[in-house]
Amino acid sequence: MKLVIQIPCLNEEATLPATVADLPRAIPGVDVIETLVVDDGSSDRTSEVARALGVTRVVRFASRRGLARAFAAGLMEALDMGADIVVNTDADNQYRGEDIARLVEPIVERRADMVVGDRRVDTIEHFSPLKKTLQKTGSWVVGRLSHTPVPDTTSGFRAYSREAAMRLTVVSDFTYTLETLIQAAQKSISTVAVPIRTNPKTRESRLFTGMGSYVSRSLGTVLRLYVVYQPLRIFLGLAAVLFLGSFVLLARFLYFYFVMGAGVQTGHVQSLLVSGVLGIMGLLVFAIGLLADLTAMNRRLLEEVLTNTRILRFGRGRRSEGDRR
Repeated sequence: MKLVIQIPCLNEEATLPATVADLPRAIPGVDVIETLVVDDGSSDRTSEVARALGVTRVVRFASRRGLARAFAAGLMEALDMGADIVVNTDADNQYRGEDIARLVEPIVERRADMVVGDRRVDTIEHFSPLKKTLQKTGSWVVGRLSHTPVPDTTSGFRAYSREAAMRLTVVSDFTYTLETLIQAAQKSISTVAVPIRTNPKTRESRLFTGMGSYVSRSLGTVLRLYVVYQPLRIFLGLAAVLFLGSFVLLARFLYFYFVMGAGVQTGHVQSLLVSGVLGIMGLLVFAIGLLADLTAMNRRLLEEVLTNTRILRFGRGRRSEGDRR
């Protein structure tokens, strides 16, 4: 069984040596361990440092594409290297390399296809109380939406089986962590969480400029993905609200017109007009929901085609290729 440890990088020449040195050389149940660095258009010597450190394969983008794109490219490259298990870790040495054994254990034992490292944010000293609260609240929301038992949904320390890596399709430009969890739930990819440890902070995050930016972009990503995968539920809910408002206003008009004996001239006709508008809007939203659901079905079919294409390209079993640098 081959394990490929992928490390997305952006200007990490200073921290990459410690990260690579901390990676395990042997893990129970794993025969071969290889490393992959995805250089997201770094302006420093990240790629040169990676090669000097003896990384198995280095992939470099000519310009920056973002963490999500680097992660997705790493998955495909790892499959091309013949990976049976893919582990993703950060280049800033945030996670302890010895905990990779914990990540891959459920996959080696065939208990899961996707494993997320739980940092137990309450124990991280350099996280502020606000950040801890936001992390836990966000994880609870995503967990409810994705129906996955993951207490730390933003953790980038993860392991994927070969099958899971082939079935995941990352389209977000911001972060892959939330999208892959929601996809895993929609595609019935078994997911578990295991406790892991973190190292002292080495630098500030490069994914976002501030907590407000991170929260707003994360919420936007979650809402967009939920609409993509559950459009009918979203639009039916909106249509139901509009229909309820229409019914209440119509009932109000009928009450005053028949029970109270008020004529149209009393002014309650506005309730009837607004009721009609809300009813029409409800029908339109319902129709949009049906169209969105058909689009979602088409997306699922396209993803199945993409998965089958990857199977034809990479095969179901292991394959060994020469070093690509």
